Order: sequence, then structure tokens, then C-alpha cells
Amino acid sequence: MIYCTKCGASLPDDARFCAKCGATVGPGGAGAGPAPAAAPAAGPTVAPAGAQEMKCPSCGAPIKPVFGEMVITCEYCGGSVTLGGAGWKEIQKHTMLPLKVKDQAAALAAVRQWIDNGFFHRHDFEESKVDEAKLSYVPFWVMPVSASTTYQYQAAAASIGGTVGTLAAAELLGGALGGRRGGIMVMPIMAGPVVNPTRSETISGQYEYPVVAVKSMTAYQPKDYQFQLADRALFDKKTIPDGTPVLNGDLGEDAAHGAAKAYVEQLQSEAAHRKHSMVSKLETKVDITDGELLHVPVWYFQLERKGAKSMILIDGNADRVIRTVA
Repeated sequence: MIYCTKCGASLPDDARFCAKCGATVGPGGAGAGPAPAAAPAAGPTVAPAGAQEMKCPSCGAPIKPVFGEMVITCEYCGGSVTLGGAGWKEIQKHTMLPLKVKDQAAALAAVRQWIDNGFFHRHDFEESKVDEAKLSYVPFWVMPVSASTTYQYQAAAASIGGTVGTLAAAELLGGALGGRRGGIMVMPIMAGPVVNPTRSETISGQYEYPVVAVKSMTAYQPKDYQFQLADRALFDKKTIPDGTPVLNGDLGEDAAHGAAKAYVEQLQSEAAHRKHSMVSKLETKVDITDGELLHVPVWYFQLERKGAKSMILIDGNADRVIRTVA
């Protein structure tokens, strides 16, 4: 096994591209090497939990925590700290997605395409009024999650098929012995139990699950949306357009672990129910490793149509709708 020297992901010996970050493996690419040492999500303690002021561990600028905030990005250099049980610590892995949809009109085009999708919605956007439009960099905790779900289900299709086959055989036998009219009446003999057989199955999933780090934005939490993580780079405040807000967060990494676990368990359950209709005794085991803080450029549009308001969030990196809330 080899390892990507850009992100540290384990890869097959013959891999040419990293399945996690997309880097080229081999000559001219990120290369491959021995297993990298695991980097902690947070560094040494910068200040105690109750501190009202601290210095940015990256540039030394003053940082003044606001009550309730648990993730703070330095407004001067972009370094970040997070509040945990031991106090404020520097976030070692802080990344960002580049802004590709740089003007409001381009982002609004994605909104229009989303709203007008389908014949019966062709003029919905024209009838809508844009009440608010803004761009912000929103923090997400990206949690690497491995999940394995074991469950039982009843094989209804197999049982019904067996019953139908038995009835057909009985019909043929009755016709051969006594003809279609009169003669001997043959009752169908059921092959096997009437109750559907119970079977077990296990499904596995790998996720880079994004948990929004701002509690007031929980309504906009992506459910099964995936950011283009191959595009991410180390956080660099100089690449952010002047005047664009970079939001702090009030959801710490420990809470994000719990949220990611709950969201992934729900996705695994939905996958099992899509595969089989009669599911029982569902049990999911989740393994979550250290996450990273990812700032994503997000366009917000609040629209009003016929007195009803809705909010649509556009991924400013991928030019796609992240979530809509009516």
C-alpha cells in the first residue's frame, strides 16, 4: 500500500490518482510515500476556556472571543482557534474552497435554473422577487466517517414467487387429472413456511461529512450534499474578496462529531430501506477520525413569490444548490 503525500490517504499500489483529494500519484504529481504521521486536529492550548482575550497563535494579533463562539478565525491572517474541554486551541487543519462563482448574477443563474426546472415551473423565477442576496464564507467541520450497518429484512419477493409457482403447478396437475371442468379438485401444497424468510445484510459507507459550524444555520445543513473537496486548499485570507464576511462558528468539534454520527446513521438507514422494504434490527457502527475546518463560499438568496418566502443557498465553488428552505 502507498500513501498520497498531499493528503495522506492510503491508496492501492497501482493507483495513479488519489481517491480522496484527486492529486496525481507518481511523476509530476503529489507522489506517494510511507504512511504519514497523523496530525492532531488541534494544537497546544492557547488560552483557558474563560479567557476574554488571546493572541492569534499564527500572527500574534489580538482575538477577543464573543460569548457563544467556539470557532474563531483571525481577521488578520486567517488562523483559527477552537474551544474544547481544555481551553482554546489552534486548529491545525484549516482549509477552504476557492470562490469560482464570483458575481451575484452568475450565482442567481443557478437559482433560476433550480426554480424553473420542469414544465410546470417554467415561469416561477420570473414571478419571484429577490429580497436579499449576499456572499459569506461559512465554516463547516468535515468529518471522515466510516459506517457499517447490519440489518435484517424479509425476502418477500422470494416467498411470493415460491407461492405463485406452487399454485401454478397445482393448477396444471388438476387439469391433467380431471380436466378443466369437474374431475378432481387439487388443493395447492405450499412449499415451505408461509412466513417470509428473514435474511441479514451489511452495507458499508465512507463519508467526508460536512457539519455546518453555525448553529443558527442548522436549517441549511446539507443532508447528502458533497462539496468538491478535491478543490480545497489551505486557508488563505488573501484570496477572499475584500469585504466578504468570514463567519466564526458556535459548534465545536466534539459536537460536530456527534452530529456527523447522527446524520450518517440516518443516511445508512435510508440506504437500507431503499434496498429492502421490510427492515428490522438495524444496527450501525460508526468510526469518526479527526476532522478539519473548511470555509466554503456560500451565496444566500432570499426570494418571495406570491407572499411565500424561501431561502436558497448556492455553493460558490461548484455553482450548485446546497439546500433550499421554504
